Amino acid sequence: MSRKVRSASALSLVATLGVILLGTDGSSAFAQAGQVATVASPAPSQIVAETTVAAVEVPVAPQTKFISQAVVQPVPETPEPVISPMDSQAASLAELVAEQPVPGKLDEQLQCLAGAIYFESKGEPLDGQLAVGRVIVARAESGRFPSSYCGVVYQRSQFSFVRGGRMPAINKASRAWQRAKKIAMIAHDGMWDSPAEGALFFHARYVSPRWKNSMTRLARIDNHIFYR
Repeated sequence: MSRKVRSASALSLVATLGVILLGTDGSSAFAQAGQVATVASPAPSQIVAETTVAAVEVPVAPQTKFISQAVVQPVPETPEPVISPMDSQAASLAELVAEQPVPGKLDEQLQCLAGAIYFESKGEPLDGQLAVGRVIVARAESGRFPSSYCGVVYQRSQFSFVRGGRMPAINKASRAWQRAKKIAMIAHDGMWDSPAEGALFFHARYVSPRWKNSMTRLARIDNHIFYR
């Protein structure tokens, strides 16, 4: 009798152990399936968090850089009006010469022009000085003589004051030189018509060169006679 009880107890124990083992395997499989489902479907709290972060990510404009020192744009100066030499209302050559400013340093060409006026006619009236200046200008523009004032003045055997291809020293502090510079500018700019306008040649009245017979006489101004 006791053997049957022990056998039954043993069988009961084996059965109980089998049930326990089967229950453990089943719960283990369910737990794994639940974990897979959890990974595949994020929790609602995670979805809300991700949505909130995406809504906050607003593009930020580039930062504005500030210059430490102010930039000041210079205001352009209004140019002074340029007065044309032909705007002069002078009633005479003397008035025109009087209103002209004394030129400062002359360039080489105007220096040659003023020098010729100074040496050839500084003792002449203004009309005579202007006529000498206009002859040099006309020669330079004629195509028959050198095309520069210095070329005309230093052309061989043309002006008696030129010695060895050089001009004598000028008394630049004299009133005659200041006047010669003004006359040179007037002659150069054509600001006043000379009584001998268009002349290409002249000589002192106390000489009688042979070439004058083939020229057209235009005017006599004080000590000089002018030809074309």
